[in-house]
Amino acid sequence: MSKRVLVPIADGCEEIETACIVDVLRRAEADVTVASVGKLQVTASRGMKLVADKLISECVNDPYDLIVVPGGMPGAENLRDSKELVEMLKRQQQDGKLFAAICASPAVVLHHHGLLAQRKATAYPGLAEEFENTEAIDSRVVVDGNCITSRAPGTAMEFALKLVEILYGEQKATEIAQSMLVDW
Repeated sequence: MSKRVLVPIADGCEEIETACIVDVLRRAEADVTVASVGKLQVTASRGMKLVADKLISECVNDPYDLIVVPGGMPGAENLRDSKELVEMLKRQQQDGKLFAAICASPAVVLHHHGLLAQRKATAYPGLAEEFENTEAIDSRVVVDGNCITSRAPGTAMEFALKLVEILYGEQKATEIAQSMLVDW
C-alpha cells in the first residue's frame, strides 16, 4: 500500500536533503507531494531551482502518513514561519503520525514549535544543544516514537532509508539500498 508523504520546501532549503528524501521515498513507491510554503519554484541553498508539485495551502486538509522537513538555511527559517506547515506538523504529532526533519530543521522548525519536548533528537552540529534531551544529539539518525531526525546533507541517504524502513519495513529499505549500491 502506498504511503502518503509531504515534503515541504522553501527558498533556501538544502537541495541534497530534499532531492535525496524525495527520490528514495519515490523509489519505495511512496506517494510523495513536494509542497512549497512560498511560490511553486524555489531557489535552494546552493542556487539550484526546485519546483514544487503544489503550494502548502493546497495540502492543509490532506492526510499524510509522514511529513518530512528538509533543512538548509534560510530554508529552515522559511519553513518555520509557515503557519500552515506548523499547523500540519502539530496535528501530525497529536494524531501520533510520523513527522521528521533533518539538518537545521529539527532545531529551527521542530524544537522552535515545541515538537521535540523531552524527545531524543539530533540536528546539525551546534543547533541541538538547546534540546531538552541531548542524549542523542551526536547520532546520525534518531527515532523517538513518531519523530525521526537526522544531522546534515551527509546523513540524508541514511535518513531517507530509515524513513523507508519505518514506512515499509527493513526488507524494502534493504532492497532500495542495494539497488543504489548503498551500504545499509
